[in-house]
Amino acid sequence: MFKRITLLLLTGLIVYGCATVPLSGRKQLSLVDNSEVLPMAFQQYNEVKTESKIVTNTADGESVVRVGKRIAAAVETYLNANNYGNLLDGFQWEFNLIQDDQVNAWCMPGGKVAFYTGILPICQDDAGIAVVMGHEVAHAIASHSRERMSQGMVANGLLGGLQGAMGQNPTLTQNLFMQAVGMGSQIGMLKFSRDQELEADQLGLIFMAMAGYDPREAPEFWQRMESNSGGETPPEFLSTHPGPGRRMEDLQKQMPDALKYYEKQ
Repeated sequence: MFKRITLLLLTGLIVYGCATVPLSGRKQLSLVDNSEVLPMAFQQYNEVKTESKIVTNTADGESVVRVGKRIAAAVETYLNANNYGNLLDGFQWEFNLIQDDQVNAWCMPGGKVAFYTGILPICQDDAGIAVVMGHEVAHAIASHSRERMSQGMVANGLLGGLQGAMGQNPTLTQNLFMQAVGMGSQIGMLKFSRDQELEADQLGLIFMAMAGYDPREAPEFWQRMESNSGGETPPEFLSTHPGPGRRMEDLQKQMPDALKYYEKQ
């Protein structure tokens, strides 16, 4: 009887705690609110900045900020115009270039973005940066970290939102948060599912187009990324992502929709 009641409670909670990802229309589990996650994410981001060399007052640093702001503005305009403005609650956009040779970039919940200088030669220009920026921002807009944390809470029987879970098992809940935002063994290594990665590609392609960057640059970027790996150990940015071949194939299928947004600019 107890197991049956627990199952009914979990089923009801999952049904109640569903959200819809903009543009893709996918339903996702959402048991954690931005007001609970973002303060923790912002704290971790500030620690990253403290421990890293931030590149400012350079052409590269300015490019990252410029592209980030353009994409953020376009995304906000779209979301507010299509009744998704609540997804931006608590967002505090920030874009920083970090001096580091690793080929990587990431976006924490709440719009906190970090690029590493190691990925810039592959980006080559603002359009290439926009490919990566759109993808990473898409993870935040699609609430992929909150989704992962919600899934982890349900799998471990933690109910009642983040604060309730902290009361039940603070250590496990903290670990779930760290995994959800990509902390732990290496900052920024966001181990999203394959479906989430491909969804971020789809949204990111449209986001860069909304911001006035030619989405046809996206397959070119991934071609350069594939060439850069040279058949050896893939760069950090690819280690948890679908392969460039699959990625380029899907991007080409989605290109007509993205071009519609680009041609409106």
